[in-house]
Amino acid sequence: MNNRILIAIFTLISFIGFNQIAVTNTLTPAQLVNNVLIGSGVTATNITINGSAANANSIQSQATYFNQNGTTFPIADGMLLSTGQGSLAVGPNNSGSSSLTGPQSVTDPDMAMIATGTMFGGVVLEFDFVATGNQLEFNYIFGSEEYPEFVNGGVNDCFGFFLSGPGLAGPYSNGGVNIALIPGTNTPITIDDVNAGSNSQYYVNNTSGLGYGTAIQYDGTTTELTAFSELICGETYHIKIGITNISDNVWDSGVFLEGGSFTTNPVAFSFSSFTNNNIIYEGCDQIGVLSFEREGCNTSIDTLVAYIYYGGQATNGIDYTLLGDSVVLLPGVDSVAWLISPYEDGILEGIESIQLTIMSILITGDTIYSYGTFYIDDVPELFINSPDVNLYCMTDSTDIFTSASGGFAPYAYEWNTLETDSAITVPITVNGIVDYYVTATDFCGYEISDTVSVNMNQTLAIDTMMMWPSNACDPTGVVQGVASGLTVAAGQPYYNWTGPGTNPGPFNIDASVLEDIPSGWYYFTVTDDVCTVDDSIFVEPLDPPVAQFTPSPSSGCTPLTVTFTNNSQNTSTYFWDFGNGQTASVGNANSQTQTYTSNATVMLIAYSDPTCSDTTYANISISICGCMDPNAVNYDPTAAVDDGSCAYPQPEVIAPNVFTPNNDGNNSFFVVDTRNVVQLELTVLNRWGNVMYTADENITLPGSFVGWNGKTASGADAQEGTYFYTYLATGIDGNQAEGHGFLELIRD
Repeated sequence: MNNRILIAIFTLISFIGFNQIAVTNTLTPAQLVNNVLIGSGVTATNITINGSAANANSIQSQATYFNQNGTTFPIADGMLLSTGQGSLAVGPNNSGSSSLTGPQSVTDPDMAMIATGTMFGGVVLEFDFVATGNQLEFNYIFGSEEYPEFVNGGVNDCFGFFLSGPGLAGPYSNGGVNIALIPGTNTPITIDDVNAGSNSQYYVNNTSGLGYGTAIQYDGTTTELTAFSELICGETYHIKIGITNISDNVWDSGVFLEGGSFTTNPVAFSFSSFTNNNIIYEGCDQIGVLSFEREGCNTSIDTLVAYIYYGGQATNGIDYTLLGDSVVLLPGVDSVAWLISPYEDGILEGIESIQLTIMSILITGDTIYSYGTFYIDDVPELFINSPDVNLYCMTDSTDIFTSASGGFAPYAYEWNTLETDSAITVPITVNGIVDYYVTATDFCGYEISDTVSVNMNQTLAIDTMMMWPSNACDPTGVVQGVASGLTVAAGQPYYNWTGPGTNPGPFNIDASVLEDIPSGWYYFTVTDDVCTVDDSIFVEPLDPPVAQFTPSPSSGCTPLTVTFTNNSQNTSTYFWDFGNGQTASVGNANSQTQTYTSNATVMLIAYSDPTCSDTTYANISISICGCMDPNAVNYDPTAAVDDGSCAYPQPEVIAPNVFTPNNDGNNSFFVVDTRNVVQLELTVLNRWGNVMYTADENITLPGSFVGWNGKTASGADAQEGTYFYTYLATGIDGNQAEGHGFLELIRD
């Protein structure tokens, strides 16, 4: 049953008045098993209590019958097994430490495996049964007087349902398994494992009747739980149900077993919805599924019929889809599913129940009734919680989040940043308010939106950063920071300067002003009672003095006059050392002139003030110069550098006017006589202008010039007569002389 429905019912009954459950001790354990616990179609055999078959057929105070008796206790009736006497369970809860010690003690090995201490009074009920279906399922509630005072106090009362038989392989006797477990775990149910602080969703606090009014005495119980196991149809199984005190024999505990739940229907009934809580909702496009499945040991050739009766506040065919009054499983059909959808009527009616009574007929002829209840409800309202964020110190980013509730989980989120998580990280870029928008959508498609305001309200700020530059030779820089918006409850804000550079630099002072510092980066921090801000500033250097001059010329022949042009920067006074024995101290940047007869190094010291200067140097190179060519008229053998002053004689050419190429060895060639000539071009032409001979020779080389032998270009003898010649003579210094003339060729 839905928890909200239970709470509503409990509240309603509390106004009517509470009774106590009824506990009677008129049935033997065997009668309780066969007539109360086990339903139709199942027969128990070999029933024992604490190992005794005889005691199972006599009345026992630790195995009793109980009835809800009109109270709010969730189980209508059934069998109660207790560590003491069952009658102690009758309400109201008027004591936190009740005990009615039972006559028997537990020595069972399976109970010993789950016990965390010495076992005292208790009871173990066992029997065999033949599975008429493929599942075993029954409901129970565990309660104890040990709650809540002795949780984790060493008195960890416990119980177990140990099932053994075909298909089971557990750690207990005959391969048994414990099917009394905390849902979804392999942990047995004990005082220490289910309580207000551990697995609390399965705990009911009944202190002063908080949970059940005056119904029961136990200070606390579990919620109604289900023991479940798969079976092999038709096989024989053995079950052992035990409960015991741990560490002492007082303050009773008991386990309530629902009557008639130990059975199997030939047609199993189940209901499912997307919420898995037996509720379907109007306006959510939901469809519930009623499933009827072939169960038990019926074969697939049997035709099974189940008759269905409807009750509750919702009306069949009006509040939900019209459903039939019977279901038939024909041979070969193992299951039938009916779809049920609620009608949306637009009226807020609250939750309405649909109660089903299913009558099935066993193959033995017995009639079995099973019951189911599910609900129709209005769509729960969807809520969203998106807290604003208030910040007082500037940061790079912050986390914001939202959470939806109500409606139908799971929820999907979408921010205006396009992110889809419930929590996101957003940047902080301004000192003020920035709004972010988020929409939550539940599983049913309903939406709700909200706004998260990120309010950055930092008042502390550095308003002004000032600096005065530093002398390059003597640190004279100053930095100052001015802050506003400080929040100081007591004392003074904290100021700090460091630098130049970081970590933290050679200068570190707790003040708003830092003086006499060199150039570089400086870092300023202000801290008040709320947060810290920082900034930085660069201290610029004053322009340093730069000594610089240019000699013109910087080298030459002695005596050399040199002019020095002063190109210094950021300077006002100067000291010159000219390197020739002369110095000068001047208060201006005028050029200086000096004469040099030998090499020298010149130094200039330029000052920006008396304590800050720069120095530079230049070399003057002096040489002895003259004509170094011995061919020159003014050749100077002492000169180290040729100064280009050499003077050379002019080239001369003297040509004969007749020659006799008659092979007599005398005057056989036309040869010109030269003086001061290094290159000669000579051409001979006949009277018709034909070239008879040409030459272009370096006549300084031995044998380089022979002259004309009186023959033509083909090698024949030229005729006697008059010929014309021209010449171009190049002198030693490159000067040239041109000339021409006539000559006679005579052979006789």
